[in-house]
Amino acid sequence: MLKIMLREYQKKIINSIIENGSTLVVLPTGLGKTLIGFGVFDFFWTKKQGKFLFLAPTKPLSLQHFNSFARATDRGGEAALITGEQPKTKRKALYNKKIIFATPQTIKNDLSSLLQPEDVSIVVFDEAHRAVGDYAYVEVAKKCKNAVFIGLTASPGGKRERIEEVVSNLNIKNIEIREAKDADVEEYIMDKKIIWLPTELSESQIKIKKLIEKMTDDYLAIFRRHRIPVPLKRKGELLNLRQKLLKINHPIKFKLLLNYACLIHLNHMAELLETQGITALLNYISNLKVKAERTKSAKILLSRPEIAKILHGASSAQEDHPKTTLLLELLEKLKNKKILLFAQYRDEIEYLLSILKNKGYSAEKFVGKRKGFTKKQQEQIVEDFRNNKFNILVCSSIGEEGIDIPSSDVVIFYEPIPSEIRTIQRRGRVGRLKEGHIYILMTRKTRDEAFYWSAVRKEKKMVSLLKNYNLGKEKHQKQEKEEKQKKKKESEIKQASLPDFFT
Repeated sequence: MLKIMLREYQKKIINSIIENGSTLVVLPTGLGKTLIGFGVFDFFWTKKQGKFLFLAPTKPLSLQHFNSFARATDRGGEAALITGEQPKTKRKALYNKKIIFATPQTIKNDLSSLLQPEDVSIVVFDEAHRAVGDYAYVEVAKKCKNAVFIGLTASPGGKRERIEEVVSNLNIKNIEIREAKDADVEEYIMDKKIIWLPTELSESQIKIKKLIEKMTDDYLAIFRRHRIPVPLKRKGELLNLRQKLLKINHPIKFKLLLNYACLIHLNHMAELLETQGITALLNYISNLKVKAERTKSAKILLSRPEIAKILHGASSAQEDHPKTTLLLELLEKLKNKKILLFAQYRDEIEYLLSILKNKGYSAEKFVGKRKGFTKKQQEQIVEDFRNNKFNILVCSSIGEEGIDIPSSDVVIFYEPIPSEIRTIQRRGRVGRLKEGHIYILMTRKTRDEAFYWSAVRKEKKMVSLLKNYNLGKEKHQKQEKEEKQKKKKESEIKQASLPDFFT
């Protein structure tokens, strides 16, 4: 039994799952999505045979949910935490438990050998927006097709195709969505103040930007001549263009592909300059020099005279990026606050960390398990942050979901990002138990502005798509009901008009 009193909206959503079956639950961060999963387990405890799975993308998050279940219910003894690091014999014994907490990769590997798919009756997919492509959620759902699925997410995505893919892969029959302004959740939403901090590119950055734009224009010329549009401002579409070029059945294809590769480099250089700064740009050019030994596009690009001018202009620049100054001014006003500082690229994280430490700030980084940053280090960093051993955590995208830091006061976006999913996840790191502040550093007339508004548009579209999905379902159900009533009425009229010997 649950030892925690459920809120009314949680009860409504649980009842909706019981009534409608497999459901996607979209709730703002901090509103107790996991408790909804636990509530469904509680209702079906004696009503459904078989195993209940609670899946999460990472081992730390699975452990967090396992511990939460032990605190929230009196059935902790019936639950097991299973990881791929445990010996097979131990995992086999743990699968005797009623409730299993694990990553989807572990379950995917053990299905049919240690756990029979037909024995699974309920699966909760935390961070359900990941149920696309070849992610393990998709394979688990395919094999456990007779189970009730519950997808939990704050943001399934702003593209119809992505939402439809998640809905299809998880066999979703029902969507329960709440916004922060909805009446039944509004009182539980902590205030989050979003503040833009604008700045301008420096004079040296503007000069470098013009040099990059000149080279970009040169490489675009061949595409203009052949009337091939190049979506430079839409990163996803730009990356997809390569596949279209490969299908061209003409020798010009090879020239186009070479120019395309140069454009990819230049587009990324422009993004780094505008959103990160000169240090990030110089690091990228340095990496290009290594690639030039084996990559023709890098070699051609580095041979251009504009690159020498960029390097000269960068060496004489007075500051890395005006946002660095803006950040330091902001941190002066936020002394003693617990802060999550998000930056897009690893080099920028290292640069910001060194700046902060040199200025005397107590800061550490939280990045993925590459370049020697181990799982143990990740866990220790999060624990030290939670215990106030330092107050600024400089994060890569790994900090956007799956870490439990409820006491953070402030989130800072060093740059806006175009992904609505990641933007929502970043915002969700504050305002859980108390008021939070979100600061977005934004350079005017650059990709910063474009990325910010892109994420805003996608988020609005996401909410509209999800609500229309349910409206469409309700409309269909209403039409079915009306059709049945009409047929029933026609049958009654026909019956009433029959001669006595037929009745």
